[in-house]
Amino acid sequence: MLKVFKQLNSFKERIAIESEGSEFSYAQLIERSDLIASFLLDEEKDLMEEKIGFLMSPNVEYICTLWGIWKAGGVAVPLSLSAKKSELDHYISDCEIKMIITSDSCQQKENIPNKNNLQIWKLEDLLLENKRKLPDLTYERKAMILYTSGTTNKPKGVVHTHKNVEAQISALVEAWEWTKEDHIPLFLPLHHIHGIINSLSCPLFIGAKVTMLGPFDAEKVCSEVVSKNFTVFTAVPTIYFSLIEQLENAMDSKLSERFKEMRLMMSGSAALAPEIHKKWQQLTGQQLLERYGMTEVGMALSNNINGERRPGSVGVPLPGVEVKLENDEGKTIDNEGEAGQLLIKGPQVFQGYLNLPDKTKESFKDGWFITGDVVMLEKGYYKILGRDSVDIIKSGGYKISALEIEDVLLRNDKIKECAVVGIPDDKWGEIVATALVIRKEAIKTEEIQQWCSGYLSDYKVPRRIIILDSLPKNSMGKITKPELKEILKNH
Repeated sequence: MLKVFKQLNSFKERIAIESEGSEFSYAQLIERSDLIASFLLDEEKDLMEEKIGFLMSPNVEYICTLWGIWKAGGVAVPLSLSAKKSELDHYISDCEIKMIITSDSCQQKENIPNKNNLQIWKLEDLLLENKRKLPDLTYERKAMILYTSGTTNKPKGVVHTHKNVEAQISALVEAWEWTKEDHIPLFLPLHHIHGIINSLSCPLFIGAKVTMLGPFDAEKVCSEVVSKNFTVFTAVPTIYFSLIEQLENAMDSKLSERFKEMRLMMSGSAALAPEIHKKWQQLTGQQLLERYGMTEVGMALSNNINGERRPGSVGVPLPGVEVKLENDEGKTIDNEGEAGQLLIKGPQVFQGYLNLPDKTKESFKDGWFITGDVVMLEKGYYKILGRDSVDIIKSGGYKISALEIEDVLLRNDKIKECAVVGIPDDKWGEIVATALVIRKEAIKTEEIQQWCSGYLSDYKVPRRIIILDSLPKNSMGKITKPELKEILKNH
């Protein structure tokens, strides 16, 4: 039996999930997931890695369905609630899914395309009465397929084995000192590694409690923070933007005090500007812990929980993870202060891309996964300079980090959000293009543009500054720079 299920027996009576006003024990989750697994097996002894899609509202049934698929020997394919019909069609076709599980509470089930031989089951209609003998699973078997954001090409299916999943969870439980007394709110999407592993699987692996709040709503989250005893909190930078506004507008200090009482607050999935890091600490007394991860590797780097939490850095390798940097010639970088491509090795690293053997092969080098991120080692900590494809601007022979520019621009309190990209230019290769979202109270936008232009003039390359009402974002609230690049090209 997999360790994730074996140790559940030691905290059966503890509360695992609070969802939609009700509490559910670990024993209830075990029972429910066993019954779902038994239904999926039908007359079979083992699903033998059959891919099962599930489109579920973020409530207790999500985790019971995920565990049920695993226990039956299937491969879980969590589908995005924000996916369009054409996107769902791609996932279903790519995985050759023959069965999708959904529920009455999931309104997005209407987006599931009608396809021949595709069975769509609602949990409420399943006959969950008889338990069958469940198969013994090995760690080498496939467990889950997650899809990348697909901002430049069609989303790729990232295949994780049970070994990958458990390695990701175990590393974080150790590094972030999870205990069964912890309590975390969950409001992140559950088709993404951040929500599935960090927010849900880690606490349930150790016997802690998860309060599932549904899609992020700033007022609801703040209300829950005030009324609950949360000890751990994890979010993406855009959520911290929203929470800062709530804190600044709060009528009393209780919200700030409740954040301050938490033992650990983390940020990830996108770079957190040091200026936001600083503002959060001023408002709550909390030093956010930044980490680095991606769909293909789970989490790989993290600031130390009991050491320095350096703004703008993602710390050191997590337990079991090896990293190295290579320059443009493919040679290993041994010196600090020199930027290079980040490569990762370890049991957390995914098995490969579904149905894409060539892409899988070119993504690895001598067993090392090539992340596509440009990184620098600085005083013992790794600093992400950005995705080589979207955050590193190559202009006039210079390599410019968009993330560093964004950090400086966010120091202007009239700027609510910003994003910097390179757009093609015949002479310079790329020029620096900046999109700003201005706070409502900032009236004189021309002054803000002049201030930004003055700062950018230090780079001595052409620049363009545009003010927008909003920036394009994906379901995780992360700015989609390829989409923004197209907007700025045509602006």
